[in-house]
Amino acid sequence: MKYAYPAIIRQEDGGLYSVEFPDIDGCVTSGESLPDAIEMAEDALSLMLYDMEEEGEAIPAPSNLKDVSADADALVSLVCCDTIEYRKLYNNKAVKKTLTIPAWLNTMAERADLNFSDVLREALKLRLHIQ
Repeated sequence: MKYAYPAIIRQEDGGLYSVEFPDIDGCVTSGESLPDAIEMAEDALSLMLYDMEEEGEAIPAPSNLKDVSADADALVSLVCCDTIEYRKLYNNKAVKKTLTIPAWLNTMAERADLNFSDVLREALKLRLHIQ
């Protein structure tokens, strides 16, 4: 799933940039520079939303960017993430599945030297609209 949430970014004493997501409790991070903080924010948001998806928790709706209030010295910006891409990077362990197909289809697939795992993976991605 693709998401975009507003983040509040502040430069702290010492030069670090802190990032918090007002819509996601406990989703905070920081970076040594603004680009680093934004990259860390994408990762933190991906992890939090991925965990929420895995636990079956309701994903909160993102606030309208215009409605997020912050101190004058803070920056409010949208941070985007893609939990499907996150899954591909961090949860790419292979799992074994048992399936049942008609014998005639099995024979034809074997004659065509098809890799059943590849075919199933491609079919699942197609069915789930994942590239």
